[in-house]
Amino acid sequence: MKSSPTLRAASNRCRCRFNVLFSDFPSPCQLLESTSFLGRAVWVKRDDLLHAEVSGNKFRKLKYPLLALQELRPTLVTMGGPWSNHLHALAHAGALGGWPTIGLVRGAAEQASVTLDDCRRLGMQIRFVSRDGYRQLRDDPQAWRRHIAAADDSHVWLPEGGSAPAALRGVAELVGELPFIPEVIMAACGTGATLAGILAGLQGQGRVIGIAVLKNAGYLHQEIARLLQEAGYPAYRNYELITDAHHGGYGKAPPELRQFCRGFSREFGVPIEPVYTGKLFHALRNLQQARAFRADERVLAVHTGGMQGARGFVD
Repeated sequence: MKSSPTLRAASNRCRCRFNVLFSDFPSPCQLLESTSFLGRAVWVKRDDLLHAEVSGNKFRKLKYPLLALQELRPTLVTMGGPWSNHLHALAHAGALGGWPTIGLVRGAAEQASVTLDDCRRLGMQIRFVSRDGYRQLRDDPQAWRRHIAAADDSHVWLPEGGSAPAALRGVAELVGELPFIPEVIMAACGTGATLAGILAGLQGQGRVIGIAVLKNAGYLHQEIARLLQEAGYPAYRNYELITDAHHGGYGKAPPELRQFCRGFSREFGVPIEPVYTGKLFHALRNLQQARAFRADERVLAVHTGGMQGARGFVD
């Protein structure tokens, strides 16, 4: 059956908007020269400026998985918490590209957040799952089908945080946009895909320091190795994972950390939040104070964007 001119025109408009979304343009690199706050000059890759809504590492992670679906219009199904940057980014990308989206959200049905309000306005269906059910979504690659009435080939699963092997290619492109290869690149780590993508882009050059934002994150070593292998990259090991800079666990933001975020944003005019980027820059300052960097090393921090976490805290 041929599609009507109206449907073809709508599809073409979605495709045009989608192509603009993922057109090739680099995010800027900014030098933070004040040494009083961080203790040294630091370069920042401003991936928070990649897109107004589909920002940072979520933009890069979604790029190639969604480009592979450009000619199709399956329903995109994923998972996340009530303040999930990934849910927010996918809802926007789905609206721009013409994909229906479903978000499986950890929590009770009465749980509300402005992030989920945004997702609904963009057309995403929100379905709440219990904590046990959410753990099953992490552990069983097919568990999502039990929450979707028509989970057939018309539905495509995107894992938590968008951290599929195909996502590494988009993150790896970050390195090619840099004006130089720094001796040290630092990034916040939730699922390990961003760190794995940076390793893929560096191809063994320099060293990467990942700041785990959740407790008991030692398992991320296995996740990083798995993602690199499944994406077809060598088993790069030029990285360090710091697992004691989480400030109490994922989504925890004690007063000291929130104060640090406010001071950082005032000092540099760069917005950060306490879930990811705040922990990254706080750990960077601690490492500098501990003299973990040589004086001649250029340190670059990746601002992974994703400011939804800031909306969950009211000072």
